[in-house]
Amino acid sequence: MHLHTLRELDRTDGTVQLRQVHHHDASSPDSSTTDLVLIPRPSPNDPNDPLRWAPWKKHVAFGSVCAFTFLTNYAIGGLAPAFYTLSLEFDKTMTETSTLLLWPILVLGVFNYIWVPVANYIGKRPVFVFASGLLFATYIWGAQATTFDSLLWSNIVGALAGSSTEALGASIVNDVYFLHERGAKMGIYMNSISGGNTIGPLVCGFLVTSLSWRWHKWIAAILTFINFLAVVFFVPETRYIRDADQNVGVVGGAEGTAVTVNGGGSGREKTTDPVIVPTTTASSTSSEIPKKTWLQEINPWSGITPGTSLLGMFARPFPMFAYPCVVFAFFAYAVALVLTCAVNILNSFVLQAPPYNWAPSMNGLINIPGLIGNLIGGWAGGSLVDHFCDWWLRRHGGVFEPESRLYLLALPTVITGAGCLLFGFGVQQTLHWTSLFFGYGMVSFSLTAVPTITMAYVSDCLLPVNADALMLVNGTKNVVAFGFLYGIVPWVTDVGYAACFGAQAGIFVAIIAIGALLLLRYGAAIRHRQAQWRIIL
Repeated sequence: MHLHTLRELDRTDGTVQLRQVHHHDASSPDSSTTDLVLIPRPSPNDPNDPLRWAPWKKHVAFGSVCAFTFLTNYAIGGLAPAFYTLSLEFDKTMTETSTLLLWPILVLGVFNYIWVPVANYIGKRPVFVFASGLLFATYIWGAQATTFDSLLWSNIVGALAGSSTEALGASIVNDVYFLHERGAKMGIYMNSISGGNTIGPLVCGFLVTSLSWRWHKWIAAILTFINFLAVVFFVPETRYIRDADQNVGVVGGAEGTAVTVNGGGSGREKTTDPVIVPTTTASSTSSEIPKKTWLQEINPWSGITPGTSLLGMFARPFPMFAYPCVVFAFFAYAVALVLTCAVNILNSFVLQAPPYNWAPSMNGLINIPGLIGNLIGGWAGGSLVDHFCDWWLRRHGGVFEPESRLYLLALPTVITGAGCLLFGFGVQQTLHWTSLFFGYGMVSFSLTAVPTITMAYVSDCLLPVNADALMLVNGTKNVVAFGFLYGIVPWVTDVGYAACFGAQAGIFVAIIAIGALLLLRYGAAIRHRQAQWRIIL
């Protein structure tokens, strides 16, 4: 079996010229224009390249993935405010009831190891269509469940279906958007994941009080069916095979390219958005490939990836544990997920019991600060990081280094570390409910900020094999989170909320801060060295 190096698939090692700066007047440094380099380089003669799709087509595909991911967490994680009610209805303990969320968390991770290799082999569209239909069926099942075991298994099978986009969703971002767009889109995607876990409980809290927890599942089923139709009719295959030179990028006006980016003006730097146009230059070496019809695009079968085997696809991801960026990303994502899920599992048993004695509808309101924290975290890890990276590379000759994304991990390190302490001590000392709300909002900040930054970093470092690398990140972090959360209730019972959440805050800060500092110092050298490791199947 022939092994490849990363450099054979991508000659940039992740370091790319993302902006070209032109100085028109040597005596006036401010008199300059910049050309935005589009990376990866779109195909010059294939209109079916996802990078050349019309914006609306990209946004529909991306939006469907986000909706699917949102609805997975909306229906499963969103059931948390009903846990106290469900424990009474089915005569289950707090620990037993929490398995409605714990086992799906494990399944969401483990089945990444199935879906991603299959999608790499047969294409992402058939996987996405099948998983969307299966998710719809499991929500009907859950809405009609009459026993605790039936409800639990509906959640588990729903998580099996929903796990298909844990890694593939992030990979689709890389399929249809350029490098300079990745951060913002990853922020939106991570907000879709976390939004289900905040908006879901908020809605469920009111439904449990006014109607029934079953209506929470019925609403999810209806919305999932609508998204299933969108996937079937409007989301083509995004898999596209690129050569090793296509990550170098192209800039406006280059002969024989398919993309132009215009910059102009004087006295200050100006840029415009990229415009994709067909090439007509003499240097084009091949004719224009026919554009697929709509019927061809919605064909549920995408074909097998040339030169691959299914066994090879299953084996290919695991050697990537040797890449430090992958190890850091999954540990960082795992601790961010653990903190948020710990609060999500425990808050109904805190707020619906003495001395707070809140109704489920009031309990659901704790997800408002959670949602706000997610939104701000997604913006900070996505758009803010993109702006910071752009500012950074302008001062470094237009050269983009993936490690520049990691500087803003300082924000979740401080904010979430403090929020974890605030929530733990707030519960322990029975402080006013606002302390719990602020604590949860600050904890939720990391659930979007951390994975948005670290998963974009992994994609930048390992773009040709990003689906496999992100599968390891998503799959392993859920396994780690499951093991950690399985003992959260006994841990809190034994040592109390203050000690439990204080320890979690220490673990979180240590992993994020130490990992980021090491990669900022040594990451570039590691990247160039790891690109020569012959470990890719």
